Amino acid sequence: MLIPDFSLLESVRLRRPLIHCISNLVSANDCANLALAVGASPIMGQSLQEMEAIAAASAAAVLNTGTPDEEKFRVCLLRGREAARLGQPAILDPVGIGASLWRLERTEELLEAFTPSLLRVNLGEAQALLHLESQERGVDSPAAGSLSQRAELARRLACERGTVVLLSGPEDVVTDGAALWRVSGGSAQAAQVTGTGCMLSVLCGVFAAVEGDILAAAVAAAAFWKVCSRRADALAEGRGPGSFRTALMDAAGTLRAADCAGAVQVQHI
Repeated sequence: MLIPDFSLLESVRLRRPLIHCISNLVSANDCANLALAVGASPIMGQSLQEMEAIAAASAAAVLNTGTPDEEKFRVCLLRGREAARLGQPAILDPVGIGASLWRLERTEELLEAFTPSLLRVNLGEAQALLHLESQERGVDSPAAGSLSQRAELARRLACERGTVVLLSGPEDVVTDGAALWRVSGGSAQAAQVTGTGCMLSVLCGVFAAVEGDILAAAVAAAAFWKVCSRRADALAEGRGPGSFRTALMDAAGTLRAADCAGAVQVQHI
């Protein structure tokens, strides 16, 4: 059993790190508001002309390739290289990579150009990156898969790409290819709100901005997001996905480290 370091929340609120988010059209607003809710300062710049200036001012980068076009991939390429040059944490979220061969090829070009600190994927995205038959339907991963299957895919992807992988789902799996952690205890309603995976990627960037160990930051982010979803369940009182979405933001903005202790299970597997 691992106790996630929820004191990172207090570090974020004290330091207010600037998090550069290259987001997608669907989830950009929620990602920015989540970063604000936990105490970080988001900047959502996506122009090639300002990548170097924003990189120099930022503490972390979150590169989300959802709703893509060629310009977005060029921006992510430049920003990823700048993060590598600056020794800055960079989270890559290859949204819907199994939806088309074009998305897969462009994302693989990014991965050849720089190694992200963390890959945040769902099951279908992990399968696509490993050139397996993907279960993605659009940008969703309809089948959760067994824990053993998901753990093996996450470990294999981490080893192939030389980075930490957070494979999210009903139970999140976090691995660097050697150590592997299971994070459980969230709400099933999270799957009914679009962008919760994108928001988790932003949390990984926020925590990585104040925690040099990317594996520890990813575990803490996954655990905190599970706690938020459980709190949101209680706050929404069964009113539906709209209320749950609002309650997620409320939970993220009001939870303290002491509130999170014991509310989620993190196990070494």
